[in-house]
Amino acid sequence: MNAFRTVVDIQPSPVRITYSSAMLFMGSCFSGYIGEKLESLKFKVSHNPFGTLFNPASIADNLRILMINEPFSPEQLIYHNGQWISLNHYTGFSHPDQQICLNRINKSLALSSELLRKARFLFLTFGTAWIYKLNKTGMTVANCHKIPASQFTRHLLDPDEIITAWNKLLYDLEEFNADLSVVFTLSPVRHWKEGAVNNQKSKSILHYAIDKIAEQHPHVQYFPAYEIFMDEMRDYRFYATDMLHPSESGIAYTWNRFIETYIDEKTMPLMKEVQSIVNAARHRPVNRHDPANKNFIRSTIKAIQYFSAKHPFFDFHKELDALNNMLHDQLNI
Repeated sequence: MNAFRTVVDIQPSPVRITYSSAMLFMGSCFSGYIGEKLESLKFKVSHNPFGTLFNPASIADNLRILMINEPFSPEQLIYHNGQWISLNHYTGFSHPDQQICLNRINKSLALSSELLRKARFLFLTFGTAWIYKLNKTGMTVANCHKIPASQFTRHLLDPDEIITAWNKLLYDLEEFNADLSVVFTLSPVRHWKEGAVNNQKSKSILHYAIDKIAEQHPHVQYFPAYEIFMDEMRDYRFYATDMLHPSESGIAYTWNRFIETYIDEKTMPLMKEVQSIVNAARHRPVNRHDPANKNFIRSTIKAIQYFSAKHPFFDFHKELDALNNMLHDQLNI
């Protein structure tokens, strides 16, 4: 019996994630949260290669860019407020130096394009059906980068616009990568700047569109992250201080529902071993002068070396480098 709450019924995925499964995450916050968690556990993951994306039109545009894999040119960048920016990308790619901005963009593009071609899973999170088109070109932008609102036209996507565009894209993706399973999610983060009514209207459009898309593509699934927050966690304690984004406990609960649905049962014990090693490597002692810290660091290094000998396809170079540096510091105290 689940007292005081309703539980969203989620059918286990017929296709499961293992450590051999390459995955690409694109879209709104859910993609970032889950993608980062899987990456920290040493899965083959690329998450948000263009940064956080909110609307289905921009996600579709950028997926096609990954499929084509044509590097960005300087002409595709805009100089604004002392930064070179791309209207296809989130602000994290911007930089005062044009070449650095371009290098960031093209490095991410090349890596994620290669991964998409061999990926087993593509996770996509839609956040809002509201889009902004640059008046000068008619381009749907992924991010406005604080450019004056007068330079954009705001538009609410019609469900048929989304369905038509994504049906075509998904057929093209099947040709690009026949083994790809696509999972849609709807972000539980409310776009409050649009207002309560417009946010709900937007979420309804996205939900309807995803449902109609999934009906026409057998390899497409829907993971109910939105419903988990709206129904299972109907309480503001599961939200951050802005009352819009998920809190750590909210993310942790959704993560547990995700792994129940998608992680292969035989992979779970291995994943728990990796989690234990990662947690140990991240541990920072309160008192660095305690001699016990040296023993803890040494034992963690040995644990990583032993695990890596059994599972050589894991990469713990970052953790080992950090631990060896900590041990060097300890020996010089």
